[in-house]
Amino acid sequence: MEKSKVLIIGGTGYLGKRLVKASLAEGHETYVLQREDMGVDIEKVQMLLSFKEEGAHLVLGSFNDHRSLVEAVRLVDVVICAISGVHIRSHQILLQLKLVDAINEAGNVKRFLPSEFGTDPAKMENAMEPGRVTFDDKMVVRKAIEDAGIPFTYVSANCFAGYFLGGLCQPGSILPSMDHVVLLGDGNQKAIYVDEDDIAMYTIKTIDDPRTLNKTLYLRPPQNILSQREAVEVWEKLIGKQLRKSSISKEEFLANMKTQNYAEQVGLTHYYHVCYEGCLANFEIGEEGEEASQLYPEIKYTSVHEYMKRYL
Repeated sequence: MEKSKVLIIGGTGYLGKRLVKASLAEGHETYVLQREDMGVDIEKVQMLLSFKEEGAHLVLGSFNDHRSLVEAVRLVDVVICAISGVHIRSHQILLQLKLVDAINEAGNVKRFLPSEFGTDPAKMENAMEPGRVTFDDKMVVRKAIEDAGIPFTYVSANCFAGYFLGGLCQPGSILPSMDHVVLLGDGNQKAIYVDEDDIAMYTIKTIDDPRTLNKTLYLRPPQNILSQREAVEVWEKLIGKQLRKSSISKEEFLANMKTQNYAEQVGLTHYYHVCYEGCLANFEIGEEGEEASQLYPEIKYTSVHEYMKRYL
């Protein structure tokens, strides 16, 4: 089967750059949207040029120029959007409504993967303020996609390993301590940690797979479904010592959260749902979804143990 041509939007971002590399590695004709108004952002310009050297096509386009989006979309079969949905960076989820309009007008796209890649928003109807804005906005985009009849796959990648494992699931930390760790509650709620390169590869693997058409692809690598306490134990074995442990109750956590700015509160709300409620692993995947490691056993995903070795 001929491989789909792919357009990646947000290709210079944290996940986007990995999607570009995975798409090229899998032999897809790969296009990356390039903004005309990049100013003097030399790192992003150089990254785009490196993609070009590796075989990607750069195509000019902007969310502020509908015609440019339509023309870019018409070049490909699959569109993947990886623009930021994280408030501490920039929350741009609803910009995708413009992309939905462009895809709908172009009429040629066989599959659209919007910017999701985290907690499944369809499972978060009872999420707290202010963090629920992320899930609500993603559901607005989903509704627009489905109302337009655009074929889709939603990717629920759970916890990016760099953000969660790096800091032993402690908000505001991305390097593991050699001395002390704060457990969120009892530290026993299960979460799911996925290497960002693996997220990209699973995503690219699914774009031509009829089994995931109009479904959610959940990334649940079996070895990586661990509680915070279990993740800490992995680190302790690697460094050969036990960390001092304290804990913060959910009441303390929520009280402290309210003293932070809006963007921080949004992120901390997500931590609360993951680490105190276990929202990632407390449900079974139904007929509306598929699990990535079962569909693509050829991908040798990075275990938590292997991932944590980089910090030694």
